[in-house]
Parts: sequence; structure tokens; C-alpha cells
Amino acid sequence: MSSTNIQIHRAGHAAFNERDFEAMTKEYADHIAWTDHAQGRTFRTPQEFKDDFLPGWVRASSDIRITDPRYLDAGQAAVSMFTVAGTHDGPLGPFPATGKQFVLALCELWHFDETGQVIGGDLYYDQVSLLAQLGLMPQ
Repeated sequence: MSSTNIQIHRAGHAAFNERDFEAMTKEYADHIAWTDHAQGRTFRTPQEFKDDFLPGWVRASSDIRITDPRYLDAGQAAVSMFTVAGTHDGPLGPFPATGKQFVLALCELWHFDETGQVIGGDLYYDQVSLLAQLGLMPQ
């Protein structure tokens, strides 16, 4: 039996793959602390997360998909290990599109309050590996 936190996390990933950022963040509290550690960026509201972070990945790769997710219940957190796969067909920060495909392993934690709302998250991935796959950095 899957915990409610795992169900919310899994539904968020499904919503990302459908590009339904409203659905992805519907269980988020009004104020969050969601950090992309590779980029060193923290988002403080669901709106900022929806308007800046999520579309940034889709702009860089219009076909990006979360694949092979595994979820772990960690009490007031849910942990997911997954890959994203896509084609670099749009700008990624200062880098123009390369047209190259990539596969990137990620580890993500969603943090929940006592009512079950998402109050934050932490995302970890190897940004150097991504840039090397795209030919933007030597292997």
C-alpha cells in the first residue's frame, strides 16, 4: 500500500509529464522552500516554481520525460530516484540548443507538513554529466 505522500509525489511526476503544472503543484502550501541544488536556486512559492523552474526544463527540452521512478516513504518526506530523458532543443541557461539527446539520473525529496501539503523539496543531479552529454563540456 502506497502512502499518501508517495501518491502525491507520483501524481506530481505524472502531471509534469503531461505538462500540467497546476496539477503538479495543487498539493503545495502557499509558501515553500524548493531547492534545485545543482543550480543553487530556491523557489519560495508554488507560482514561482510553476512560472520559472518547471517551464525552464521544458524550454530546454520540449520532449523531456520523467522515467523509471522509484519512491520511498520517509515519514514527512517522500524520496524519488528517477531519470529524465529528452532532446536539448531549446536554451539551457546560457547554452543554445544542441539537438542532442540526454538521460540524467535525479534524486528528489518532497517535504510535507502535518496536514499533507508539500512545503518544499530538494532536487539533486549531476549537472556536469548533463553538460557533457550535450557536448557543452569535455567528458
